[in-house]
Amino acid sequence: MSLSMALNVANSSLQTSGVQTATTSRNIAAGREASYSRKSTTVITGIGGTVQVVSIQRATDAALYKTMLKATSAAATQDALLDGLTKMSQTIGDPELDQSPAAKLGDLNNKLQQYAANPSNTILAQAVQSSATTLANTLNQATTTVQATRALADADMASSVQRINDLLAKIDSLNTSIVHGTVTGADVTDNLDSRDNLISQLSEEIGISVVARDNNDVAIYTDGGVALFETHPREVTFQATNVFNASTIGNAVYVDGVAVVGGPSSMPSTTGRLAGLATLRDDVGVTYQSQLDEIARGLIEVFAESDPASVGPDVPGLFTWPAGTIPASATIETGLAGLIMVNPAIDPTTGGNLDLIRDGITYDYNTTDEAGFTERLNTMVTEFGEARVFDPDSGADPTNTLSDYAASSASWLEFNRQQVDTSATYQSTMLQRASEALSNTTGVNLDDELSKQLEIERTFAASAKLIAAVDQMLQDLLNAV
Repeated sequence: MSLSMALNVANSSLQTSGVQTATTSRNIAAGREASYSRKSTTVITGIGGTVQVVSIQRATDAALYKTMLKATSAAATQDALLDGLTKMSQTIGDPELDQSPAAKLGDLNNKLQQYAANPSNTILAQAVQSSATTLANTLNQATTTVQATRALADADMASSVQRINDLLAKIDSLNTSIVHGTVTGADVTDNLDSRDNLISQLSEEIGISVVARDNNDVAIYTDGGVALFETHPREVTFQATNVFNASTIGNAVYVDGVAVVGGPSSMPSTTGRLAGLATLRDDVGVTYQSQLDEIARGLIEVFAESDPASVGPDVPGLFTWPAGTIPASATIETGLAGLIMVNPAIDPTTGGNLDLIRDGITYDYNTTDEAGFTERLNTMVTEFGEARVFDPDSGADPTNTLSDYAASSASWLEFNRQQVDTSATYQSTMLQRASEALSNTTGVNLDDELSKQLEIERTFAASAKLIAAVDQMLQDLLNAV
């Protein structure tokens, strides 16, 4: 090997060592960032033993990345559902505190039985009126809680859609830079990391699949197959609903005019925060509200008054609502739980008479005005314990007593909350494992990077010695000449 060739080899080695040192230093500096992927240099050997860095690559694992995205979406779905179910479970409260509708029904039944045993006792009549008022208020407040939870879910859906559009805009900008940089041979590895991080954030909001294309380009689709990003982002739209009541139906989320969440769709998205919020708003919240409405309907039905002469219609008794009628049997009267109230005719604070609980409000059952009249009270106690039919679409036990139906409603809510809690824990664990596996494959190991630094330093030192030796030889040659 000539001295000039040896000098070229040493110089190329020094230049390569410089790039390698910069790359390992970059890994060490950014190694603790969760979205950072390990960078490495691709070195080739040229003519005469010279070396050069032709590209900088980043560590990737497409299969693990795909698994991590799916786990992120699934975990976000369950977290959104769990948050809403936890809010609605406030309507049940701690079982030991007896704050649920089922507990209030049990209390009213006890008070009614005590009053039936001593119908001339005004204090017992007041206890029935107070218990009935508390039960009606409990149903009213439960309805308020459910509708507030649905409204919050709807508002969160609007925030999620805004975040999706923001992320897609950022992905668009980065993707353009990546494709252009790849074509021109620039180092785009940091931009690729940033884009992957944005895509990961996007998967929290909506389930997605990512398709790699030429020049590091990507296309992104929802898990239902609707294009979210293909060369440029698609428009994601949603019209929020400001006020919710029991009959409100929330709007759907659209991608390029195609419904993907929260409405009828041939290509629905089933995972991600959006899907969890839509399920909470349109499914879980609506079902639980229907159970509350059926409890309210059952109350009006239990305490309804029938004309002793079989001439007049059945009318509300102890419990009523603005329509002043008896709702159709076994049929959900949407929003009834928020409207039910104690009949003001028995409320002394509004000019009512407590004795009407015993004697009848619209129809007079105690025609002789006996203080010890028990027939009407015994009838109500009997009706309270009778099995009746509830709308099967409500999701709770459709054939049982009113108290047992209310208990099955509480069980339904708690069972769903526990199921979602278990699923959320599982999905969170899956996400953690997937993230750890991806990090172990593509992340930075500081020990390995420091070891590489030492190897590069030794290579640098050897190249420097070779240059020094060549320099000395050239000096000796010049001196000899």
